[in-house]
Amino acid sequence: MEHAKSGPGSWPEMADVVPVPQDDGPSPVVPIAYRDDFREVMDYFRALYLAGERSPRALRLTAEAIEVWHFRRLILEALDYDLLQEMNFVEKIAECNPKNYQIWHHKRWLAEKLGPDVANKEHEFTMKILALDAKNYHAWSHRQWVLQTLGGWESELQYCNQLLEEDIFNNSAWNQRYLVITRSPLLGGLMAMRDSEVHYTIEAILANPQNESPWRYLRGLYKGENNLLVADERISDVCLKVLKNDWSCVFALSLLLDLLRSGLQPSDELKATLEPIRNSNPEMADADLATAVCCTLQKCDPLRVNYWSWYKTTLSSQIS
Repeated sequence: MEHAKSGPGSWPEMADVVPVPQDDGPSPVVPIAYRDDFREVMDYFRALYLAGERSPRALRLTAEAIEVWHFRRLILEALDYDLLQEMNFVEKIAECNPKNYQIWHHKRWLAEKLGPDVANKEHEFTMKILALDAKNYHAWSHRQWVLQTLGGWESELQYCNQLLEEDIFNNSAWNQRYLVITRSPLLGGLMAMRDSEVHYTIEAILANPQNESPWRYLRGLYKGENNLLVADERISDVCLKVLKNDWSCVFALSLLLDLLRSGLQPSDELKATLEPIRNSNPEMADADLATAVCCTLQKCDPLRVNYWSWYKTTLSSQIS
């Protein structure tokens, strides 16, 4: 879409328009030193907006004063403008300003107007943006909205796999993966996916035990179902495997503590693995296993020492 370049006297098509200056009051304390071209565009914009004009020249003006997205949308509708052409225009701007929330909001409005036929195109665009910045919140938010509103779930789990293969520490990809397995109408829901997802997540944990994301993801697979979390022997087993190599791993200890508090009966192998914890502090010699783990977390996780101190007060001495 071509439009005139702004600058003093550069809008001859506005010859019949009386510009409306910004009203900063009679005595502005700190007046903003606007550029002449910006001031001219905004003065014309205020005039057309107050007049309620919906015209091609008003549309061209909003390309200069692009912050005024709402007015632009009103004009697009009034002119029955080609929204695909508008989408292409917006994407060029978004590529240079990928964290401008107004651009993404306008893009969502366009996608909603255009409907499911643009779902795949929208996914391709967010993939392009995420390839440059894998944690761009606006791109992820838009992608999730498109999925849930317009569709395009078919290859989303594969896309998550790809991102995690590239960077297993990508917490945004883990978050997206959870959305897919819980919301996709094609996968059958969390119950249908849980078994394979537990297997996938445990492999990720064992490959990088200090990566917090899969630990949190694993908990999410049993959200609100602690009884199933405790009953699945794979959960305590992964804690055991990690602690055998590093008994100070905060994520393994934290999950194990929650399991113990929820009723896990520790195996002899687990007790033996945690014996160094008891031996490291004489005061823990007679403590139950959950309390010993909590005391260890107080030392290994100093940033949350107050939390673990509180947690210890909630433990029952009956846990052993």
